[in-house]
Amino acid sequence: MRQGEVRTAVDRLGHWVAGLRWTDVPAGARDRLGLVLLDVLGVTVLGAREPEQRRLVEAWTPAPGPAPLVGAGCTTTVEAAAWLNATALVRLELDEGHKRAKGHPAAHAFPVVLALAAERDASGPETLAALLVAYEVAARFGRATRLRTGTHPHGNWGVAGAAAGCARLLGLDGEATAAAIDAGSGMPIAGHFASALDGNRVRDAWMGAANVSGLAAARMAAAGLARSTGTAAGSLGELLGEIDPAELDADLGTRWEVEGGYVKRHASCSFTHAAVDAALELRQRLTGDVEEVLVETHSLAAGLDRRTWTGPLAAMFSVPFTVATALRRGRVDPGALSAEALADPATAALAARVTVRVAPDLDARLPAERPARVTVRSAAGTVTAEAPNPVGDADHHPFTAQTLPCLLAGLLGGREPVDAIQAVCAALPGLTGAGDALRGLAHLKEDHPCASTP
Repeated sequence: MRQGEVRTAVDRLGHWVAGLRWTDVPAGARDRLGLVLLDVLGVTVLGAREPEQRRLVEAWTPAPGPAPLVGAGCTTTVEAAAWLNATALVRLELDEGHKRAKGHPAAHAFPVVLALAAERDASGPETLAALLVAYEVAARFGRATRLRTGTHPHGNWGVAGAAAGCARLLGLDGEATAAAIDAGSGMPIAGHFASALDGNRVRDAWMGAANVSGLAAARMAAAGLARSTGTAAGSLGELLGEIDPAELDADLGTRWEVEGGYVKRHASCSFTHAAVDAALELRQRLTGDVEEVLVETHSLAAGLDRRTWTGPLAAMFSVPFTVATALRRGRVDPGALSAEALADPATAALAARVTVRVAPDLDARLPAERPARVTVRSAAGTVTAEAPNPVGDADHHPFTAQTLPCLLAGLLGGREPVDAIQAVCAALPGLTGAGDALRGLAHLKEDHPCASTP
C-alpha cells in the first residue's frame, strides 16, 4: 500500500484547489470548460425528458429548495438536485467523458457543484473555478486508478472530484480541502460492470451517490471531522484495484485534464462509438443485404458483445445492437432506444449476425486511441472501415463552440434550450452571484411532473 505517497499528492492537490484563481486559468482550459458545461447541461435537459427520469422524480417527491432540477421545472434541496440531475445526466449515455481517466469526470461532480453554487449564490468566477477543480481532481484520480476487472467506473474515483469542487465553494483552506478530497476518495462504490450490461439502472444511482458523497466529504472537512491520511491507497488502490500516486499531481497547473475529454454524439457506451462511426461510414458504401458483420476492437470494448438486450441501458452497452442500429437507421440517438426500436425484429436479426472480437493490433493502441475496425459482408462484396477514436474525442474531430450547439439542438429538437444554456454559460464569468441564473436552468422545460417552485 502506498499510503504516504498518496497523502503527499492529495495534500498538494488540496492546496492547489484552494489557491487557484479563475483569472490565472489559461484561455484554452477556460474555453474547454465552457464547452463541457454546455454539454453537461444540454444532456441533463435531454435526460430529464425521459419517462424513466420523470418517474424517478415523481417517486422522489423532492422538497422545495434553492437548487435547480435542470429542465424539470422546479428547484429543490442541494442533495436532491445533485442526485436527480446526476441521474438525468447519465440517463442516455451521452455524458462527456475522458478516455485516460477511463470514465466521466464531469458527471461525478458538476451536478453537486452547480447545486451548491446555486444555494450559496456563489459568484460566476468561483462557480467556474469550482467546476474546473472538480473536473481536474476527478480526472486525475481516474488516471491514477486501475480498477479491478469487472468494476464499473461510476461512483468510485470521481467522488474525490466532487469533494474538491464543493470544498472550493465552501471556502476551505488547502489543508481542509485536502482532507475533503481524502474523505471523498474513501467513499467509493464497488459496482459491477455487469449491472450496465444487464440494464440495471442502479448504475445511474452510483453517479447520484458520488455527487452527494462528495458534498458530504466537504462538509465533514468544514466541520473539522476529516483529515488527509492517504485513504485512497486502501480504498481505490487495494480494495478496488491499484493506484499510481504520481498521476494525482503530475504536471499540476500545466496539464489541464479538461482539455483531453470527449463529447458523445451517440446514445451509447463510449466503447461502442468507434465501431458505430465506422459502421456509419460503411453504410454509405453498402449495396445488398448484410450477411455478416465483424467488429474488431480493443479489449475494453470486447465484453460488450451481447446480442440481446432487456431495455435501453443494456442496448446502449451492446456493440451488436449499436452497430446494427447504425447500419439500419443511420444514427444511434435517443429515438433508437424507444420501446418500438428496441423491439424491431430486423435490428435483432442483424445484431445476431454481428461478431465482436479483440484485435491485437488495435488493443496495442490503448490508451491513446480507442479504435475499431468494422467489416461488412454482403452479396455484393466485402467492405471495411476503421476509426482510431470516436468522433468527438479531443484527438479526433472534437466538437467546437460552433458544432456542439448544433449537435445539442438536434438532440433537443431545437435551438431554444441550447440558446438559453449558452446565455447562462456566457454570463457566468461576470456574475457576482450566480444563484438566480442557475435556478433559471430549471425552467428550460415546464411540463415535468416536478412540483412548481414556490
